[in-house]
Amino acid sequence: MNNVRTVSDTKRTFYSVHTRPVNTIYRRVVEELMVEMHLLSVNVDFSYNSIYALGVVTAFDRFMQGYQPESDKASIFHAMSQAVEANQDQYHQDAARLLNVAKSLPVNDLVAWLSQTNRLENDTQLQAELDAIAHNPKFKYNRLFAIGIFTLLEASDPEVVKDEKRRTEALNSIAKGLNISDDKLNKDLELYRSNLDKMTQAMAVMADMLQADRKKREERAKAKQ
Repeated sequence: MNNVRTVSDTKRTFYSVHTRPVNTIYRRVVEELMVEMHLLSVNVDFSYNSIYALGVVTAFDRFMQGYQPESDKASIFHAMSQAVEANQDQYHQDAARLLNVAKSLPVNDLVAWLSQTNRLENDTQLQAELDAIAHNPKFKYNRLFAIGIFTLLEASDPEVVKDEKRRTEALNSIAKGLNISDDKLNKDLELYRSNLDKMTQAMAVMADMLQADRKKREERAKAKQ
């Protein structure tokens, strides 16, 4: 008997936990992220790690910017976590812990740690996670893991991710140290950055439309008076 949860099961759970409508422009973002997490969770080669958790939290926060009502965002993340049978507190705690490490390290030291040329002596658990990734020939690389790597670089030194040459060198070094494809890592992050730009543009257009609509309503109200 096959007890592996399906995408339909996951979506059904999500909408039973978060019962309010999801704003149209964000529904695709939420469902794509949730499906991606679901497909990883049922893959035999996938194993949870803190970099993946940071990628999940970052992707959600970045792509849900401007969501209204703001108070629904916590409910949506909670429902997503429930739907893929994950612990939302662990995601947030592990993501915050990693970010603190990144912010405390000069970017060259961070890259050296992620590249496995330096060890993180002050956090043996995170070091053990990194060792496990680098030495697992069946490690299931994924886009959310890539976003976690990018977020760490950005937290340590925002200028590095803005500079194409420095960013590519850092990512290639990290990919080599972790035994993952530098080509996949770079391509996934190019797409991620492009999608962020598109989301920002869409939000700007929506803000302009809302402002124009508000102005028309005010003008109609004045005309009636």
